[in-house]
Amino acid sequence: MNTKLKKSIFASPNGKSYLLPFILVTSLFLMWGLAHGLLDVLNKHFQEAFTMSKAQSGLVQFSTYIAYGLFGIPAGLFMKRYGYKKGILLGLFLYAVGAFSFIPAAFMHSANPFLVALFVVACGLCVLETAANPYSSVLGPKENAAQRLNLSQSFNGLGWILGPYIGGQLILGAAPDDTSALTKPYIIIGTCVLIIAVFFFLIKLPEVTAKEEQASSTLSLEKKSMWQYKHFKLAIIAQFLYCAAQTGIFSFFINYVTEHNTQISPVQASHYLAFGGMLLFMIGRLSGSIIMSKFKPNKLLAFYSIICCVAMILVILPLGDISLYALYISFFFMSIMFPTIFALGLAGMGSYTQKASSYIILGVSGGAFAPMLMGYLGEENMAIGFLVPLFCFIYILFYSLKGYQVR
Repeated sequence: MNTKLKKSIFASPNGKSYLLPFILVTSLFLMWGLAHGLLDVLNKHFQEAFTMSKAQSGLVQFSTYIAYGLFGIPAGLFMKRYGYKKGILLGLFLYAVGAFSFIPAAFMHSANPFLVALFVVACGLCVLETAANPYSSVLGPKENAAQRLNLSQSFNGLGWILGPYIGGQLILGAAPDDTSALTKPYIIIGTCVLIIAVFFFLIKLPEVTAKEEQASSTLSLEKKSMWQYKHFKLAIIAQFLYCAAQTGIFSFFINYVTEHNTQISPVQASHYLAFGGMLLFMIGRLSGSIIMSKFKPNKLLAFYSIICCVAMILVILPLGDISLYALYISFFFMSIMFPTIFALGLAGMGSYTQKASSYIILGVSGGAFAPMLMGYLGEENMAIGFLVPLFCFIYILFYSLKGYQVR
């Protein structure tokens, strides 16, 4: 990373560099990407281990993403009162508690204790995302907020790659009735989270004040309440539908691939998910950060949305390998959507940035409902379930063309 990039992206208003805080916060994106990546393996494993239908296995995602709907606003209020650093420490603590809760859950031989543990993990992830997303976006000049957030989110993509691979090896590679296999990846994750928490506790981080957040905005909020900004309200809906689309596609990738080709085992499909789909997702995030410096974020979002709509149509149609390739392509083109919608939604929010971010994080709860709906629609033919993400991408296209405008 050259000096010019550091100055343009990580320079603070008073001339100091925010590079080190940015690196520390970016490590959090990796850790929650890992947690989310594991869910897609758990979804398939629960179908076999606990004799669940596709719709019922959607409870794996529901127990995770519903936490964002329930915990998003309290997380924002906590951050506003105690600051980003304490919020990050709280998130890491909850994450670790949930991860280690997989140990007693393994002795109960039921899906419910694991779902509760996933909910606790998700509460921690919700706090981390509420803190890290806006913190990353304000650690530098306002005009680079979307670019900076995409750079952080690219490491989130790395976590999405490692999650399915580790889960495929340790979970899908074990016997379906071996519930102890579920504990192995989470013991590793819990330990890593505690180590990261120690670093955050010991290292001093700059606390971005409301004044600095005001400086990072494009409008004055002296005469407006947060809910008078239509682009912000539409961003919540866009984020809800994007997370619904992403979670649904990720959750049933293994099902779609194994149905598409019965010669492919679930373990092999998890590898395709990790080193095919998720790798393209990460490349999309990395390249998106670079491309964003050349094109306006909303225009790039519009172009990517069109490609995703076309890809979903091809996935639904019985076109053989073309349908499978279209599914892979969608990973690349939806990669920039979350951070871009997030940054566009926070544009001009000034001193409301922390509070507004917690409401946009509520949109992540969209991932709680899409898998169950997709599973229900695709119980006999998984391809039909992909009508759900198609609808979501159509709305995101609208947001990128008109809904994003600050007014």
